[in-house]
Amino acid sequence: MGAPADEPKLYGRRAFLGVSAVGLSSLFWGKPVWDSVTGVLRPIRDALPPGLVPSGWRIYTVASSMPSFDPQTWRLRIDGLVEKPQTLSYHDLRKLPRAEQVSNFHCVTGWSVKNVHWAGVRFRDLLAAAKPGLDGTVLGFVSAEKPYFDTLTLQQAELHDAMLAYEMNGKPLAREHGAPARVVIPEMYGYKNVKWVERIVVLNQVQPGYWEERGYDVDAWVGRSNGY
Repeated sequence: MGAPADEPKLYGRRAFLGVSAVGLSSLFWGKPVWDSVTGVLRPIRDALPPGLVPSGWRIYTVASSMPSFDPQTWRLRIDGLVEKPQTLSYHDLRKLPRAEQVSNFHCVTGWSVKNVHWAGVRFRDLLAAAKPGLDGTVLGFVSAEKPYFDTLTLQQAELHDAMLAYEMNGKPLAREHGAPARVVIPEMYGYKNVKWVERIVVLNQVQPGYWEERGYDVDAWVGRSNGY
């Protein structure tokens, strides 16, 4: 008998959670854990030693390699339902009003990193020059790690501790943490905290992101979603 139509989504979730169950504090390359869509897991021997990912972080990728960036050529596009589309350089981004915070990071697989010091830009300040239209109620985040994508409502993005971060613990974001810019929204699980952001699209409706298409909740509230 063939598998039910929704089986890939369910198996994908089980495989992702299984990584936490076996205790891998590791960095996954190539066909990552979520190769579960085809029923295949990356062998444990392909994981880097925990010492290369200190302080409790577990880094996952969905592409064959992590994106890299050149501060001189990187650009962040802000477009969609806006009056004035913007293209920001790395220098432009860092000139915007700076915000800092200390918050906890939670992964849906069950692990957390406490007291992370982030610095970046609040979304209200980031979007000010672009001037979203009245029908622009959702932000879509396009990652340089193809095909990763996710959305937040504008209301969620305007939470007091949501930001586009470019620093972590007093240093520019490292490559594995999403350099040069990533979403930080502590109230939601990590898969909504899109890394390697290269474009922000203002939309009029929520669209399912990479992991939502594989069975995860669209609103990933910590402790109140994904079966918790």
